[in-house]
Amino acid sequence: MTPPGIADLRSARLDWTPTDESAVTHLRALAMDAVQKVGNGHPGTAMSLAPAAYLLFQRVMRHDPSDPRWLGRDRFVLSAGHSSLTLYSELFLSGYGLTMDDLSSFRTWGSRTPGHPEFGHTAGVETTTGPLGQGLATAVGMAMGARYERGLFDPLTPDGESPFDHRIWVIASDGDLEEGVTSEASSLAGTQKLNRLCVIWDDNHISIEGDTAVAFTEDVVARYAAYGWATHSVDRLPDGDIDRERLFAALNAATVEPDRPTFIRMRTTIAWPAPSAQNTAKAHGSALGAAEVAATKTALGLDPEASFAFDPAVLADVRAALSSRVAVERSAWQDRFQAWRASEPERSRLLDRLVSGELPPGFDSAFPRYEVGGSVATRKASGEVINAVADVMPELWGGSADLAESNNTTIEGGGSFLPAGSTLPGASPYGRILHFGIREHAMGSILNGIAVDGLTRPFGGTFMVFSDYMRGAVRLAALMQLPSTFVWTHDSIGLGEDGPTHQPVEHLWSLRAVPGLSIVRPADANETSAAWHATLSRRTPVGLVLTRQNLPTLVSADVALNGVRQGAYVLLDSPDPQVLLLATGSEVQLAVAAHERLTADGISSRVVSMPCLEWFDEQNEAYRDSVLLPSVRARVAIEAGSTLGWWKYVGDRGHVIGIDHFGASADQQILFEKFGITVDAIVAAAAQSLRN
Repeated sequence: MTPPGIADLRSARLDWTPTDESAVTHLRALAMDAVQKVGNGHPGTAMSLAPAAYLLFQRVMRHDPSDPRWLGRDRFVLSAGHSSLTLYSELFLSGYGLTMDDLSSFRTWGSRTPGHPEFGHTAGVETTTGPLGQGLATAVGMAMGARYERGLFDPLTPDGESPFDHRIWVIASDGDLEEGVTSEASSLAGTQKLNRLCVIWDDNHISIEGDTAVAFTEDVVARYAAYGWATHSVDRLPDGDIDRERLFAALNAATVEPDRPTFIRMRTTIAWPAPSAQNTAKAHGSALGAAEVAATKTALGLDPEASFAFDPAVLADVRAALSSRVAVERSAWQDRFQAWRASEPERSRLLDRLVSGELPPGFDSAFPRYEVGGSVATRKASGEVINAVADVMPELWGGSADLAESNNTTIEGGGSFLPAGSTLPGASPYGRILHFGIREHAMGSILNGIAVDGLTRPFGGTFMVFSDYMRGAVRLAALMQLPSTFVWTHDSIGLGEDGPTHQPVEHLWSLRAVPGLSIVRPADANETSAAWHATLSRRTPVGLVLTRQNLPTLVSADVALNGVRQGAYVLLDSPDPQVLLLATGSEVQLAVAAHERLTADGISSRVVSMPCLEWFDEQNEAYRDSVLLPSVRARVAIEAGSTLGWWKYVGDRGHVIGIDHFGASADQQILFEKFGITVDAIVAAAAQSLRN
C-alpha cells in the first residue's frame, strides 16, 4: 500500500494560487530587505530560489514545523549555504519559530539567522552549510544513513510503506558542483543507487567573478547521468523566472524513481526580477542598494517604502494549508509507526535506546584486554576492538577509503553496504561495511551526514597523512559537534619505507588546532581499546591516530581505561620526580626506556602518557596539576611529529623532541635513529632541562 499523500503527489498537477504567488513575492522582498539592512549578504540567489523553496516546503516535503526533529520528516539541505535567507524565510513562513525580527537581525550578533545555516543553532536547519560542496556531500551521507537505519528497524517492509522511509532534498549551486567533494560524493551516490536523494541544481550561471563560463563549461547533466543518476532539466520561463509547473513535475518524478538518485537542473535568473541587478555578479554577494530594492518591489507590485512586510492574511493562509497537510501526513505516518511498534518489539527497544543515546548492555565488557608485555600495532588493536564492540552495538558501522586491510576497519561478517541487486561478494543494502573508494573528502562528509541523524555511530579510515584531503569535512564535524569517528593509521615516520609523501609530520598539531576535535594517539593496545571506549561513550568528533608498527603493551587495561578517559595520566613514577617525560603513541615506549636510564643514573623522573591533550585540558586544574606537577619545571615532550604546540606543556625550561622537517624512505628504526627520536636524545634533553 502506498502511503497517503505520496499517491496524490505522483499524479498531481500544480495548483498555483494567487496566495502562493503573493507568498513568493513577499519572500523575494524579504531577501532584499534583510541584506539591505545589514549591508552585506547574498540576496540574488534567495530571490530567484523563492519559488523552488516554496514548492518544496509547502507542497512536497514531509515535515512538521511543530516538531523539527520528527523521526518521519524529510530532510532539506541548503548546500548553497550562502543563500541562507532561502532557508530562513521558509522556516519563518512555515512556522518553525523564526520571526520577522529574526529576519531583520540577519547576520548580526546573537541572532538566530547567522550568515550561513548552522546545525543546532536554528530549528529546522539539518546541517551546517556554507563551505561549498559540503551540504551535497553530507546529504549523500544522510541518504546512506537512512538506508542503514531502515535495515536496523524495518528491513522487510516494501519500499515506501515503512515509517522509516524519508527523502533528502538538496538545493545546490554552481559553486557546489564545481567543488571536488561533490563529484566524489555524487559518484558514490550513483553506485549506491540512493533513490531517496534528490539534488536540485540552481543553474544561474553567475558566481562572484561573473559568468561561470570562465571556469565551468562541462555538461553537468550528462556528468550526473554518467554517475548513474536520473536527470531532469527545467528551463526558465520566457520572462526569466522559474517554471513552477515543470519543476513540480520533476520533483514528482523524483518521488517515484525506483533505484537512482535524482538530479534536477533548474535554470534560474539570479536576483529576478530586479530591473538592473538581475543576472549580474553584484547580485550574488552584495546588497542591491536602496534604489534597486525599491524598483524591484515596484516591479513585484509591493509598496517600495515598506520593509520586512508580509501580508498577514497570506501568511495565515499558507500556514493553515501547511498545517492541514502536515496533520494528514503525520497521522498516516503515526499509524504506520504504531503498527511497526506492535509488530517489532525488539527493534522498538533498539530504536528507543538509540534515540535516548544510551549505550547497550554489555558495552563495558565487550572491549578487548591485552596482557602487558605483548606487542601489537595499535591499528590492529583498533580493528579487534571494532569487531568486539560491533557484537553489542548494531549502530556501529563504517569502513575505509579503499584501505580497509591497512586501516583494519572491516567488521567481519558485517556485509558490504551495497544496493539491492548487487552481485558483489557479501553485498547487502543494509551491510555494515562502507566502501568509500579513494574519496577521503567525501568520506568525511558522508560520515557527518550519517552522524547528524544521531542514531548510529559511523567511522571511516584512511592514512593519517591523507587527513589533509578531508579537512573541510573534519572541521564541520567539529563545528557541529557530531559523533563522527575518524580512524587515521600509519601515524608517523614509523610507517617506514613509503617515505615522506606518506609520513605525517605537521598533521597532529594541525588537527589539534581544530576547536572541538579530539585527537587520540594511544601508546599501546590497551590504550587503543580505552580510546575506543571513551570515543563511543562521548558524542563528539574524535580522530584516532594509530600505528602501522607493533608497539609493546605497557599498561594494564584497567589503568588505561581510566587514564585515557582523562586524556593524560602518570604511567611510571619516582619519589619526588625531578623531570617529567611527556609522550604520546609510539614514543611512550621511548619515554619508559629513558625513565629506566635516568633512574639508573640517579635522576628521578615521571612518565606521563598523554593520549589526548583535548581531554586532558577538559580536566579540572587539580587533576592537571597532579599529573604535570607545577613544581617540576624540567620537562621533555616526545612525539614523532612537529614540535609546534608542545611548549604549552613543557614551559620555558623544557625541551621537545620531534620532527620539524619531512621524513625519508627507510626502515622505521633507522628513521627514528637518524632523526634523533631516541632514548639517548631523551636522556640528554632531560639533563639539559635540569640544568636550565
